[in-house]
Amino acid sequence: MVMLAVCACDHQTGNGTQKTENGERKTENIQLPVFNADSAFAFVKAQTDFGPRVPNTEAHQQCADWLVHKLSGYADTVMVQEFRTRLFNGQGIDGQNIIATFNPKAPKRIVLCAHWDSRPFADHDPDEANWNHPIDGANDGASGVGVLIETARCFRSQPLPEKLGVDIVLFDLEDFGPRSDQAEQYYDEQHNHWALGSQHWAAQPHIPGYHANYGILLDMVGASEPNFMKEYFSQGYAGWWCNKVWRNAQDLGYRQYFVNELGNPITDDHIAMNEIAGIPTIDIIDLRPDSSNESFPETWHTLDDNIDNIDKNTLEMVGKVLIFTVYSE
Repeated sequence: MVMLAVCACDHQTGNGTQKTENGERKTENIQLPVFNADSAFAFVKAQTDFGPRVPNTEAHQQCADWLVHKLSGYADTVMVQEFRTRLFNGQGIDGQNIIATFNPKAPKRIVLCAHWDSRPFADHDPDEANWNHPIDGANDGASGVGVLIETARCFRSQPLPEKLGVDIVLFDLEDFGPRSDQAEQYYDEQHNHWALGSQHWAAQPHIPGYHANYGILLDMVGASEPNFMKEYFSQGYAGWWCNKVWRNAQDLGYRQYFVNELGNPITDDHIAMNEIAGIPTIDIIDLRPDSSNESFPETWHTLDDNIDNIDKNTLEMVGKVLIFTVYSE
C-alpha cells in the first residue's frame, strides 16, 4: 500500500472540449489531478483480500470498516447509512451504504457510485458444484469501488471548484438476488430483489431532500479490453449526460472502448436513482454482446472473478474519464 502515496500532488493537463456559440467543439487545457492506476489496483486488491464481501459476514464488516477509514482520509465527511431490508426469500438482512462527501455546501452536485458487496452465489460458474460458493467480486463490485477511492484521493490532491460538490456513494446489497436457476421461483413483479442498497438510499437519501445534477454508476470496470456501450436505461433516462461522458471518453482517446452504440437494458443501481430519487444517472458497465455469459464478461458471477483478472489499464481509463468529466464542469 506504500504506492498509494505516489503522485499525491501531481497534476496533468487534459485536452477538454467545450461548445462555442456556433456549435463547434474547441479544445482547451484543463488542469487535472493524476489518476494513478497502481493505486486504484491496490484499492481493488485490498477489498478482495478480505475475502468475499457477503453481507452479514466478518469479511463484509472488515471491508466496511476499511472503506470508511480510507475515505475518511480524503473526503470532508464520511457517513454510514445503516438500513434493514428483505431478501428475495423473505429473510431480513442489514446493510450499510457508505457516503463520502466533498464540498458539502456546494450548490451543484454530482453523485459517483458503485456497489461494494459481492455475490454469495457463483451461479454462472461452469462447475455447478460452485453455484453456492461466494465470489471475490474483483470486477463485479470492487473494481468500481477501487476507481472511486482513487478518484477521492485525486479530489484531495487537487480540490474541486468551490461551487462543485461530489458525493461518492458505495451501495450495499446490490448482488444478493436469487440464484439464476431459482429466478423464476422468486420472481415478483412488484419488487426488485437486486440493488437493495440503492433502492433504500434513493427513497431515503443520507440528507433529507438531497438532489444532484446527475450521477455516474460504475459496475464491472476492471476487465481487459472492455466494451462500454451506452446502456439502454442510461440513454433513456439520462441521454444528455450519457452522450457527454462518451464524448469525453472519445476526446481522451478511448473511442475503441467507449463504443457509441446502444447496449442492453441492465437492472442495476442506477434504476432506483433515476426512478425513485429523480437523479439522471448513467451506468458505465462492460457489455459484451458476443459473450456466452449473458452479455457480461466471462468471469461474471463465477469464481474466476478475482484479482488475477483485473487490468490496471481499464481502471485507469475509467478513472481518467471520471476525473475529466468532473473537473471540466
